[in-house]
Amino acid sequence: MKNNKLLLGVSAICLIIFIIMLVLGKVDSSGPFLVLFFLFLALTAKQHRTFKGFSFAILIFGAVSLSMFYPQPFVQIGDFQMKRLIVPLLQIIMFGMGTAMSFNDFVGVIKMPKGVLVGLVCQFTIMPILGFTIASIFGFSAEIAAGVVLIGSSPSGLASNVMAYLARANVALSVTLTAVATMLAPLMTPTLMEFFAGEFVPIDFWGMMWSIVKMVILPIIGGLVFNHFFHGKTPWLDKAMPILSMAGIALIIMVITAAGRDSLLSIGLFLIVAAIVHNAAGYFLGYWGCRLFKMDERDCRTIALEVGMQNGGLASGIALEMGKVATVGLAPAVFGPWMNISGSSLALYWRDKDPEKIKNEVK
Repeated sequence: MKNNKLLLGVSAICLIIFIIMLVLGKVDSSGPFLVLFFLFLALTAKQHRTFKGFSFAILIFGAVSLSMFYPQPFVQIGDFQMKRLIVPLLQIIMFGMGTAMSFNDFVGVIKMPKGVLVGLVCQFTIMPILGFTIASIFGFSAEIAAGVVLIGSSPSGLASNVMAYLARANVALSVTLTAVATMLAPLMTPTLMEFFAGEFVPIDFWGMMWSIVKMVILPIIGGLVFNHFFHGKTPWLDKAMPILSMAGIALIIMVITAAGRDSLLSIGLFLIVAAIVHNAAGYFLGYWGCRLFKMDERDCRTIALEVGMQNGGLASGIALEMGKVATVGLAPAVFGPWMNISGSSLALYWRDKDPEKIKNEVK
């Protein structure tokens, strides 16, 4: 408790110093204090049982702040373009995702056909339609708008599985939906992008399909095979992969943020609002869409989280492969941290709501 108060106090002091320096016009010198504010706040959250789930998202905000104030090291070091790290990092993350899965995860399609079908339909209809609608209403430039559609056309990621566990939802259904949606991504994401984003930017359907296969499908299959033969035999890898994945996600977001810094300074606030609306609408429509199909409370929570949370890393990799990471890649970089914050908040809210009690009340 004392450590928490100390860390929180230090973070508050850093924030106050940052604000004072902004008021004094010393913007360039204020950056380190904002980064330290997020760092100490993340450490505070990490030690708190209720807010532990927010620590990584808070740390991401610190990483974004660092790349906004000091973009050059995240754009290029010597002759090396940092964006070249995005695809290898994403492949490592997807391999890690594969090692956390098993072939039994796909059996859920047979055991829970209704939940899987409803979840997939909601995932690949609600979010791309919302992305296109929001991008059009906000009047974003063509490539920024395409990025909003892209994040909506991407499958869910492993974060939704963690949130489903915290929310007392159907974890088995969540894992199956993530696995199946990810495997369908090479077909569904290019199709949705061609339909909804084709008017914004040229879409190379087959090129995008191959990009997803090499960035996601092949590493996941590699992870699945590795897990099948070496499950329980490499405890060091089980501990290392989550850390590597989080570090990889942070670095990907920092590289994209640095590359699109100028655009973010002009439209960043609008992108944040778009992220909040897109994400909240996904949760709402995913949940109540399941209610229309008379699914139980646990399944409704699961599908709400699966629909509302997308794989920002995959969207970032696709943006890079399109050669537009500084524009198309901005929405995934902004939406990603927010989805972790909102997903954690919703999961913590549901954790205190007994799904069986709600089920009886609905009846």
